[in-house]
This record gives sequence, structure tokens and C-alpha cells, in this order.
Amino acid sequence: MEVLQRTANRGSISTGFDIDNSLKIEEDNAEHMTRTYSEAGVKTKGTISFWHKRSEIQSGIKRPVDCADGSSSNSSGIFIDAHRLCFDFGGSGRHSLRANALMRDSSAWYHLMATWDTSQGTDSNRTKIYINGEQVTDLHEATYPSQNANVQFFTNTGGGSQVNKLFCQATNTSNHPSGYFAEFNYVNNAQLTPSDFGEYDEDSGIWKPKKYTGSYGDTGFYLNFADAADLGDDESINGNDWTEVNISAADQATDTPTNNFCTINPLIPYYGSVSEGATKWLHTSGGSGWESFVATMGAGTSGKWYAEFKVVTSGSADNLIGICPIDDPDLNRGADHFPYYGSDTSLDESVGYYAANGQRYIGGGGAAYGNTWASTNIMSIAVDMDNGKLYFAKDGVWQNSGDPTSGATGTGALDVRGATKPQSLGAGNYTSGENILANYGGYTTITISSAASDANGYGTFEYAPPSGYYALCTQNLAVYG
Repeated sequence: MEVLQRTANRGSISTGFDIDNSLKIEEDNAEHMTRTYSEAGVKTKGTISFWHKRSEIQSGIKRPVDCADGSSSNSSGIFIDAHRLCFDFGGSGRHSLRANALMRDSSAWYHLMATWDTSQGTDSNRTKIYINGEQVTDLHEATYPSQNANVQFFTNTGGGSQVNKLFCQATNTSNHPSGYFAEFNYVNNAQLTPSDFGEYDEDSGIWKPKKYTGSYGDTGFYLNFADAADLGDDESINGNDWTEVNISAADQATDTPTNNFCTINPLIPYYGSVSEGATKWLHTSGGSGWESFVATMGAGTSGKWYAEFKVVTSGSADNLIGICPIDDPDLNRGADHFPYYGSDTSLDESVGYYAANGQRYIGGGGAAYGNTWASTNIMSIAVDMDNGKLYFAKDGVWQNSGDPTSGATGTGALDVRGATKPQSLGAGNYTSGENILANYGGYTTITISSAASDANGYGTFEYAPPSGYYALCTQNLAVYG
């Protein structure tokens, strides 16, 4: 059961409130934030609200919020367990709400809320959880606190230091989530509703963010991740700043609920794993053999689109970049996997550019095209869906004397095959243990020195997209795609 797909926010709607930044969290790097509270605060009433885009569909428990007084048996937290949103609250006994619905959409932003007011006479009103503006009432588990019980979030318990951590477990540094976080609000002494933080778009019914304008109470805070040099900076008047651990300015992203960027799709079967906000792909188990990744968004059936890729493991030259229809059946062949761009023979609609010999591949066959390339090079793909033309570049030099601005003439271009279908821009390799980095514009670990953007100011690339070409993000797709 997938959760609330009708209102899943993929950032493609216009909004009067634009979120410029998010924070990328990577489990493998043990990235998290910490703060020890000395303030008493109100322990019976509060609200936590944030937006989250999952980049890895991880098993087990992943904790965006966890608070403890030094004892793991006396803690409170908001976490995802077996893909379910969970709200555990301690202090006066152990209580929990767990949703039945599953959160497995890696292409969408989720708005997650937990609220409590234990003074309420009806037990089910004392604690509530919401996903995308709707209260979750279909619960896998529901136990409620007693009336007027203390709920242990972001306050000093009086019985020991109150250790609070974001993006990991409070009593250690485990259970890190992976993905993007935006608009993190905690309001002390108020049980708020989703309408304080979001609203439905009248035309699409999609839940979209809006600016919270209320007070925060004594211990509340607001993290908008806008200051790359201080990502734990509390932007509320309280100044309840958080300490970053293993987090740097490089973890700031522009992939947000109001402009959702393309990433690597972790749901397509292959011998590979994704990390770093689903922009890094590792060819893993299964041994050597062709494996490729595909994107969460397709270049629209109109418009012109740009992305960059880099192989980061030297050694083998068996690497390809390329495009294919995002619904190509060769992407979903179960145990057979998707081998490489240009290999499919069922529809003969993918195109690949091979590092080892510089050839282009179509239907499994190669032909002369451009230069060889290696792990030292940043490779670019430009897709002109208006004219059905495809171009590849090596370190900013368009191959085969290509000119992406040549329009219908298609100077030096390859034809987009299956041009009536949205296209995935991706890459793959043959050798197990090698990494490939993708840059669709919202976040990347490719070293960027020039910080070029498209004409709308979206994306951060090493090389400027050709004139008229745009980053694969929902604000651009809504206009051009």
C-alpha cells in the first residue's frame, strides 16, 4: 500500500512560497545534528513539521528525530520503520503511533507532521500524525499517553541531560536516514494543524508548503538550511542552534518541495546501490557484467534538457552514458537487469556513448562517434526533444562536432529513438565495485568549480547548459516538458 499518491508533492506546481534549499543527509557518512537542551519548555504540547524526500528506500528503522534523557527506553522520536511513518513518545510510559501506509516513492517530497496535546480528554486527540496534509487514521499501531502526561521532545526532563539528535538515534549514532530534508519546524506549547505549514493547490489537489508565521514557544526552532556555512542555524527568534556532525556546506542542496530535481531511481532492479542523495551509483553484488541506472524523471516529450556524469573509480574503461525511454521494458527485466544504454534490442530505442572506444551504441551495435573518455572527465548529455536530437560532450566539448543549438538541422547529433516518450538520462558500467556520479542539478558530489546554471537559474553544473537547455527539475518540466 503506497501512501497518499493522490497528493504526493513532486514540486511541479506554482507556489507563492519558494523553498530555496534543503539538507542532504547520507547514512554512510553518519551525518546528523545534535543539541543538548537546558530549557524546561512545555512538555505536554507541541508540533513537529518537516519535508522529506527519500533517496534510498532503506530497510529497518531510520530516525529523522530522536530525543532521550540518556536512556533508550525513555526517549521520543519520529522515524520510518519498514517504510511506515512512526511517532514514539516517552516520558510517562511508552506510547506509539505507526501508520499502515508505506512511504516508498523516491521521486516525491513528503510533508510529515507529529502533534501532541496530552491535556485533551479524548485519548486519540492527544497525539496525531499527518502525511501530506492528511491525518493518518489507518494505524498499524496506536497507543496513547495518559491525560496530562509529559512527552519528551526538545526539553530538559529535570532528571538528566536532554540529548536531542536530528537524523540519527539519540543514545548513539545509528539509524541514520538518507535523503533530503527541508523546512524543519518545532513549535513548543502548541498543537497545530497542517494548514499552518501547507495548503492544497486548488487545481491539482497537491499538498504544497507555505510559510509558517506563528510563534515557536520557548524551546522551538526553525531550520531552513539556507546558510551553507551554518546549516544548523535556528532561524526563529529563539536561536536554538544545532551542531552539525559530519555535515558541511557541501551537503546543502537546491532539491526542494517547490522545485523537485531528478535523481537516480533506486527502485529499478539492478546490481547497484545509490547514495549521496541518489546521485552516486555503485555497481555492487552480482560480479562484473553490464549494469546501468536510470532516472526518476524523464526528459519531457518537448523541451531541451541537460545533465552531467562522472566515473570516479579509475581502472576499467567499460563505462557508458546514454538515454532511453523511461518506460522501456528493458529497464524492468527482473533478474536480467538493464545492461547498458544502446544494448536493447526489443524496441531498439536506447542510445549509449562508450568510454573505451568512443563509439555510439544502438541495438547492441557500435559505430564511430567521438573520443574515448575516462574517470578524469566530466561527461554531458544534451537532449533536444523538440527536434529529436541527442548530443554528448567530453569536458564541455561536444563530440562529433555537435552543436546542440542547431535545432532541426541537428549538426553532429544522434537521433533520439522513441522520441515521443520521456527519456531517462543515465549511465552504467561493466566492472563491479566502480562508482558513477550523476548531476541533474539539484545536488552532486562531482567537484564543481564553475557553478553554472541554466537560463532560469536552476541547477549547479560544471559546464553551462547550451542556450535553451534546462536542468531536469519540476519547475522547468512544468514550463517546457
